[in-house]
Amino acid sequence: MPNVTQTLATLKSKLLEIQHLKDAAALLSWDQETYMPAGGGQTRAEQLATLQTLAHAKFVSPEIEDLLFQHIDPTTGLANAETNGLDDASKALVREIWRDFSRAKKLPSDFVNRLERECSLAQQVWAEARRRDDFTSFLPNLQSVVALKFEEIDYLGYDDSPYDALLDAYEPGATVAQLQPLFATLRHGLRDLLQHVREAASPPDDRLLFQTYDKQQQLAFGKLVLQGMGYDFNRGRLDLSAHPFTTSFHPTDVRVTTRVFEKDLPSCLFSCIHEGGHGLYDQGLPQEHYGTPLGEPLSLGIHESQSRLWENNVGRSKAFWTHFFPLLRQYFPAQLGTISLDAFHAALNRVKPSLIRVEADEVTYNLHIMVRFDIELALIEKQVQVKDLPGLWREKMQEYLGIIPERDADGVLQDVHWSLGALGYFPTYTLGNLYASMFFQQACQDIPELETDIQQGHLLSLKTWLNHNIHQCGRQYSSADLLHRITGRALSVEPFLSYLRTKIGDIYGFTRTR
Repeated sequence: MPNVTQTLATLKSKLLEIQHLKDAAALLSWDQETYMPAGGGQTRAEQLATLQTLAHAKFVSPEIEDLLFQHIDPTTGLANAETNGLDDASKALVREIWRDFSRAKKLPSDFVNRLERECSLAQQVWAEARRRDDFTSFLPNLQSVVALKFEEIDYLGYDDSPYDALLDAYEPGATVAQLQPLFATLRHGLRDLLQHVREAASPPDDRLLFQTYDKQQQLAFGKLVLQGMGYDFNRGRLDLSAHPFTTSFHPTDVRVTTRVFEKDLPSCLFSCIHEGGHGLYDQGLPQEHYGTPLGEPLSLGIHESQSRLWENNVGRSKAFWTHFFPLLRQYFPAQLGTISLDAFHAALNRVKPSLIRVEADEVTYNLHIMVRFDIELALIEKQVQVKDLPGLWREKMQEYLGIIPERDADGVLQDVHWSLGALGYFPTYTLGNLYASMFFQQACQDIPELETDIQQGHLLSLKTWLNHNIHQCGRQYSSADLLHRITGRALSVEPFLSYLRTKIGDIYGFTRTR
């Protein structure tokens, strides 16, 4: 009879086959959002549905189940006596495979096929509906996606809120009961800070950011910054898409996208840095564990912490622009030749409630997330219907940000997530901001010369720290355990609020407040 080490090796080889199917589907999805001709949509939906259904069927097969039962007591979900003799990493591997298997086993293959097909089609309809500012044309697809998510919730089950079943896919263990008080504390602090901003004598002048900037030069500078961050273009690439995203097929093939507007310098710049943070995480995952949970990102909240850390804690800092602003001037001498570093840095950090989440400043960004969280929660708890979403969006934007979108393209249609069936995803953006502040604060303590490094454009010391402390861990720890291992603390909103109070207070000239 094979021992536990042999059966674990067999299990890993089977997972590798499944991962190859998933990567093939991911490549088709990447192509769909970058280069696929518009006429290919229907066939692409069928291709994706077939691949994902095959991957799902292989994963929940009796063969995988039998191999798992060599390591897990199926009645308790706990490791058996033999598995307890493995090293910590192997025990974590078994635990995470069992978690994934238990969730997937609840979903019939026919359902997986229908969900994948509908989401692929909905994404294509969404892109056109947004372009035309036509929510009505997208409504039937969104209704179908939401109906399928209700079906998924029924399969998965839940204890308290049905939203927990969806949230758990993106941030394992997180619940509505945990998020609501956390978000309430954060919302209070952000509104207090926003009020101080509104009362400040004069905001920074950010008009300099919205002059005419050549698109190709913007892309060239974005690529320069990505290279400075340590993003490896031998194992990655930069492309254009309607909504910036990162796709990874293996640590040696990680692709980021951006979008570029001639009269909006920050859009391309910060989407490059943001997606670059995601890309560094995926390129930094341990290749030896590819195909298993130990070779995967821990959670979307932790993944988002990497993009937000690079975008905001680094990319919007004075230290970063001490090095990169002179280089940016070389790309755009006519627009920036007479602009000072202080003026440019202040413009990048201007606080101004706006309609579009991905272009929001650091103070208002999480209020955008709370708009979406409130709407999703109401929808999943059946307090509102899909057709009500445009109106509810306007109400929440007025409540949280004091502005109302005139067009659905700037409102309920602005994000791709719902078309992809990614309900429960949005809260991870705020969790990412909170994690990022705590990680960066610890990095500054562990690397006393970090600010000087950043001022000189030496960003690899930070990348190395992130590789060692976060990326190489895969899914060996829970988010809470990883955070505590690195910082010695539990998740808190205070480090993030303190960071914002100091930074924004300095720019706007008011004293830090609690």
